[in-house]
This record gives sequence, C-alpha cells and structure tokens, in this order.
Amino acid sequence: MSIVAEAPGYIQVFSDGSVKRFEPEIATASIEPSNGHMSKDVVIDSSKPIIGRMYLPESSVHQHFPVLVYFHGGGFCIGSTTWLGYHVFLGDLSVSSKSIILSVDYRLAPENRLPIAYEDCYSALEWLIKNIEFEPWLKRADLSQLFLCGDSAGGNIVHQVAIRAITNEVFRGRLKGLLPIHPYFGSEKRTELEMDNGSAGGVEMNDMFWRLSLPLGSNRDYFGCNFENAKLSVAEWSQFPGVIVFVAGLDLLKERGVTYAEFLKKKGVKSHVKVVEAEEQVHVYHVFHPESEATRLLQNQMSDFINSFRK
Repeated sequence: MSIVAEAPGYIQVFSDGSVKRFEPEIATASIEPSNGHMSKDVVIDSSKPIIGRMYLPESSVHQHFPVLVYFHGGGFCIGSTTWLGYHVFLGDLSVSSKSIILSVDYRLAPENRLPIAYEDCYSALEWLIKNIEFEPWLKRADLSQLFLCGDSAGGNIVHQVAIRAITNEVFRGRLKGLLPIHPYFGSEKRTELEMDNGSAGGVEMNDMFWRLSLPLGSNRDYFGCNFENAKLSVAEWSQFPGVIVFVAGLDLLKERGVTYAEFLKKKGVKSHVKVVEAEEQVHVYHVFHPESEATRLLQNQMSDFINSFRK
C-alpha cells in the first residue's frame, strides 16, 4: 500500500483510499472563564456528524452579542475546531469583538468531497436559528447581527455559504458581513504569483488539496474553486453583505484574495468591499502564531469591522 498524496505532518492518503491524519496540539473547551471568555462543544448534526465549538465573552451586564460563524482552513482535508491555534485565536477574538463565536467542524475530504463542506457549514447557520430558544448561550445572541468568517479553505466556504444564505428569506437582512482570511480559491488559469519559479512547491501542494477535495471528474474551474463561475442574478449580487478580505503579503494566495474583492465590486455588490493586507506575513499566520502582534492587529481590524454594524 503506497502513499498517493501527502502534506507532511498533517495528512497521508494511501492507494487503497484510506487516510491518516496527524493532529497538532489541541485544546479542550471549558465553561470556566479563561482570558475573558468561556467555551464549549456542541452537536450541530449527530447524523453526519457535524460538531462545533462556541465561545462566549464574559460580561457584567446582560447584553446581546453579534454572532460570528467561523470555518477553519486546511484545504478542505485537514483542520479542526480543537487545534490549539484556532482555539486561542477565536477565544481572544470573541473578547475583542464582543461576539459569540461558533466554530464549525465540517466533514473533510477526500472521504467527503465538495460540496459536502459547503452543505455542512450552511447547516450550522440553520442550527443557530433552530436552537435560539434551546441553547442557553444563544439566548445572549443577536441573530440580526450575523457574520461569516474563515481562513484559507474556510474563507472559500464563507463565500459559498453566503451565496446560499442570501437566497433564503430566513437569513436575508441578518447576514451583515463576511470576513474571509487568506481565502483559498483557484482556477485552471494560473496567477502571476503561481507561475513564479519560486512558487512551485506551494502550487503543487495547493493542486494536491484541490485534487483531493473537488468532486471526481471536476477541475479547478469548478464553481467552488473558481468564484467567477458563481451563478447569481444581478439582484442577488446586490443583496450580498459587506466584505473585508484579509490577505498576507508573503502568501501565494494573495492575488486570489485581491481578485475576489475586485470581482465582487464588478458584480455590483452594493455593500462595503475592502482588502486589508498584512504585508510581511505568511498564509494563516494567525493560526500558527495566535498571540503575535500581527494577530492582535488582525483581531482588532476584524473587531472594528464587526462593530461598525452595531445598531
């Protein structure tokens, strides 16, 4: 049995279709307050299964918080709400932004190829609405102030979930903003950065994750990979929420993120569309260095965006 695909230290895919994942350091949730917030794990759909981790900021007054739904990255093939980097980053973000955060563990490829990740993450939005009266922490939630965020593949998921949400009356008007971080998009046509000789290793790794996650028989012009192939009417694009796209100056995917923002503007998105660059940073630096100065700046920028929609 041979290895047919590998991201060293994270995943191995074997010729018989079996998959081995290597988990980095993980963190457990705790309802005991820590660093200004509490956390707990919840079941979103036991039949799939889809689980999530919630973060609730401490507050001395009975106030209602906006809700941010977060989708982790990992090329659709790795990643988890339990990874220490995500846990620290999102716990601190819940405090700085004064938001309830739901981080989603969707099913992973290659066992569960796209569009399953999109479907799982959309179901997390439905879970929020269905459980507003049953989940105690959601009684502190203002679901008229809903935001979607994610990094890398999670940033891709943000776009796809938003497209579905704006066509549903339940979410129309509730979904205020999108915060994709270093979004993982692609196409059969390479960007200038991807064609640079120094990018060969990163391009090869990205292509591998796309091969593992795309539906069999699809290429990188699949709608989930190439955002230009989204099928929305002019009227639907006009309903798209505000978007702040975070890119990193040393990230191979930087051009994809900038082009995504330009695409939204061309499609007539009426809300705020902005690109913010961390010039000297690498892809998903906030996960690898969740307590760095650059990450603190990112959290403050995200908080400012969220708070700009407060009533």
